[in-house]
Amino acid sequence: MYKFLSILVLLASCLAQDDGGDLESIIKQLQNQNNGQNGATQAPQASTLVPSIVNNNADDGDKSCMTADNQNGECVPYYLCGANDTIINDGVGIIDIRVKDGECKSYLDTCCLPPDRQTPDNPITPAPPAKNREGCGWRNPDGLGFRITGAADGEANFGEFPWMVAILKIEPVNENEPNGQKLNVYVGGGSLIHPSVVLTAAHYVSNGNQLRIRAGEWDTQTKNELYPYQDRDVKEVVVHKDFNKGNLFYDIGLLFLASPVDAAPNIGVACLPSPGVRAVGGKRCLASGWGKDHFGKEGRYQVILKRVEVPVVDRARCQQELRKTRLGKYFELHSSFMCAGGEAGADTCKGDGGSPLVCPSEYEKDRYIQHGIVAWGIGCGDQTPAVYVDVGHLRSWVDDKVRGHGYDEKVYTYLD
Repeated sequence: MYKFLSILVLLASCLAQDDGGDLESIIKQLQNQNNGQNGATQAPQASTLVPSIVNNNADDGDKSCMTADNQNGECVPYYLCGANDTIINDGVGIIDIRVKDGECKSYLDTCCLPPDRQTPDNPITPAPPAKNREGCGWRNPDGLGFRITGAADGEANFGEFPWMVAILKIEPVNENEPNGQKLNVYVGGGSLIHPSVVLTAAHYVSNGNQLRIRAGEWDTQTKNELYPYQDRDVKEVVVHKDFNKGNLFYDIGLLFLASPVDAAPNIGVACLPSPGVRAVGGKRCLASGWGKDHFGKEGRYQVILKRVEVPVVDRARCQQELRKTRLGKYFELHSSFMCAGGEAGADTCKGDGGSPLVCPSEYEKDRYIQHGIVAWGIGCGDQTPAVYVDVGHLRSWVDDKVRGHGYDEKVYTYLD
């Protein structure tokens, strides 16, 4: 997203820039490098598209460090360090977004006082248990276990959007050895609407590639988060029968997983609007993803999940704005689309396709309904509204396919 979104690459520092960020060129470079990483289906692992951050808890090396007030401390995972820089076990803490710029090797570790040097008269109060939230669409605006500070470019908190998934295609490192080592190559975004079903844009998944989804991902460079991500292979891809690759009409698809995703604090399902219900113009909604921060060659895919707030744009106004672009004065916005955005510097971008646009419920705080799927736009962040698949308009199609595979649509149905 502009000043904000997509996944699996901090390539600005680890790959040559001559390709201008083109994904296919990046893939070729990675294949040539043959870094030997493995694409296991179930076990969490660092992304095959980025260099792993060193996990300084993986060995018995020196973990000594100096706290901010110059006391001898020990490097521990961020979620074990709480008030007064003392080690805790309830995951509460605050970190700054940074990479290897502090005392500890991993930015998800922080310098903390061991138990024998903690101050007894400053007891740590455990965080209150999270309230029981049943059903779909629950956002965690403050994240899980910690919240980030210094998020100047729209970084989402860990676990903020539990329904967000990354869609990966499985490719051999060496195309002449199809049964050899595999790469997980980022394709686009999607949303978990059922433990066994992902909703996404058809144009990313209609080409028949072998696909995998990753739920619960946040920072694609590390697996040190409090809760791990989960990978699942895609058993079947279903796209709308009227999907048109040329103009992206009916740009909607469902991924049915080989096995369901397990319930976890950082993984949940999105709510969908009732059939035929469209988002109201002017409503402030949130899009999330790992897409490019700029359009064109200078754009780079994002490492940490990003979010951006955009207003829903009335269909008539959106069509009028799009007619001012190269689309021409006779352009007609298809009924399967909706629009959002149009504000400078706030937009989705290349690589965000398939990612969800969610709008807040009118009745419950922190509960959201997915009204859009990132589809296409004219550039990124230049005050022209972006175009999204209208989920409410196509909800009946989703229900039909989900029921046809033996799953219950009530899982993603919002009941106020």
